[in-house]
Amino acid sequence: MNELDFTVAIPTYNGAKRFPQVLDRLLTQTGLENIYWEIIIVDNNSSDDTFEVVQNYQEKYKFNSNFQLRYCLETEQGITFARLRAVNEAKGKFIAFLDDDNLPAPDWVLQSYIFGQEHPQAGAWSGQIHGAYEVKPPENFSRIQAFLAIREHGQKSYLFDADKLILPPGAALVIRKQAWCESVPQQLSLKGRIGKLMVSGDDLEILLHLHKSGWEIWYNPAMHVDHQIPHWRLEKDYLMNLARGCGLCIFQLRLINAKNWQKPILVCKTILGNFRRILHHRVKYRGQLENNIIALFEIEFYLSSMLSPFYSLMFYFNQLAVNNINIKND
Repeated sequence: MNELDFTVAIPTYNGAKRFPQVLDRLLTQTGLENIYWEIIIVDNNSSDDTFEVVQNYQEKYKFNSNFQLRYCLETEQGITFARLRAVNEAKGKFIAFLDDDNLPAPDWVLQSYIFGQEHPQAGAWSGQIHGAYEVKPPENFSRIQAFLAIREHGQKSYLFDADKLILPPGAALVIRKQAWCESVPQQLSLKGRIGKLMVSGDDLEILLHLHKSGWEIWYNPAMHVDHQIPHWRLEKDYLMNLARGCGLCIFQLRLINAKNWQKPILVCKTILGNFRRILHHRVKYRGQLENNIIALFEIEFYLSSMLSPFYSLMFYFNQLAVNNINIKND
């Protein structure tokens, strides 16, 4: 397999009406005359006409000499499995992940590539992600916008603080393939927002493994993406589920880089710290919570974070039971 300079991977589930906009943006990227790159559509068990849409694009652009468009089907449901498949399929030195609702700026690939070339110790990097809202967000939405992968952190590049879980989202993230192959295990604990709990943290788990292996994780302000936010992602039910899913994974994420002697301390800090935050919010927003969706979101996140050690323990015993069943079946 000949190595290319750059891979853009787009995991999608029933996104035949969404990802063509992403493809159109990618296929009009500028400054790539001397860069050999590819796009991989990772179909995560779609039941729509995703395959046919990709075929039409492949036929249209089949004579492009420095660009390839490929399709692969990943039947294991979940964004984690789709990303693992993309890495295994990718020919690029750098692998960029775009969600099927991420619209990159005309120079996004070029700026992503240049940054990787100039920062050889960078295992992953991400840029500015702007919200393209179908409806106006609620008041004070900026307090929780990071949970919807909106990141606007100014015009200076900097290193993320992985020890404090201050990390970029998986959307519009670029990873050095060497770093992934050296650092990220094939079996990851968090599978993405599957099921009613919508437990997330799958993207942060990958980045924490990179950090643990000594790779740097950067913010590059020259990379711009618009993230399309439909109206239902700003509704109460979705936001409460999102807060719950983001909170329940916190303790599992903190365990990745923790030493054994630190784990009991982490349990206490996670439970007591979030209990204090909940009490503070209850007092601060007393009488306002019924109509303050942002404060409700934050309390739900703190509550789920407080419960995350117990969720982690339940997850551990479930995995143990599954492994025992597999051993008996073998």
